[in-house]
Amino acid sequence: MSSPMSASTFLEALMNEGLTVVRVGDWRTHYRNHKGPWGPVNGVMIHHTATRGTEATVRICREGYPELPGPLCHGVIAKDGRIHLVGYGRTNHAGFGDDDVLRAVVAEKRLPTDNEANTDGNRHFYGFECENLGDGKDPWPDVQLDAVEKAAAAICRHHGWTSRSVIGHREWQPGKVDPRGFTMDSMRARIRDRLK
Repeated sequence: MSSPMSASTFLEALMNEGLTVVRVGDWRTHYRNHKGPWGPVNGVMIHHTATRGTEATVRICREGYPELPGPLCHGVIAKDGRIHLVGYGRTNHAGFGDDDVLRAVVAEKRLPTDNEANTDGNRHFYGFECENLGDGKDPWPDVQLDAVEKAAAAICRHHGWTSRSVIGHREWQPGKVDPRGFTMDSMRARIRDRLK
């Protein structure tokens, strides 16, 4: 368990990992903290957006929808590997998920199958939305997968976490399928290698 990084430290950690970062508007103070606490933080959650086009994707993730206000993540990882920071603090990305999964993330153990939604994930996870249709056909460019790896590793490095602190939305909440198009085990292996 850790206290969340400051926005400045978060930005610095991403840049130190070699990422190109785009700051969108008032990202540092764009959050949902009035809906509940953010922290302690325990891990990083990866999503796909089911959208096409970076500009539209960033706008949606920053503003959200009438039924789900933004920000919908901390950063949007575009097809070109750039990370667009759209919010910081509590964001609407994880929703409710399985407390057994959270315990496994905290302990950095193998994840159990998610079978309930009883725990507030928005409080406990950094979230990255990745620009992809999520249909299993839309490609994941190498530069984008590299950015996912680097972003997750940057956070793990700061907090002293291993790659077991990185999960996909589908591993957290029953019924979710994201990210689709690569396995989280393969991504965790990449992150593990980067952290060595």
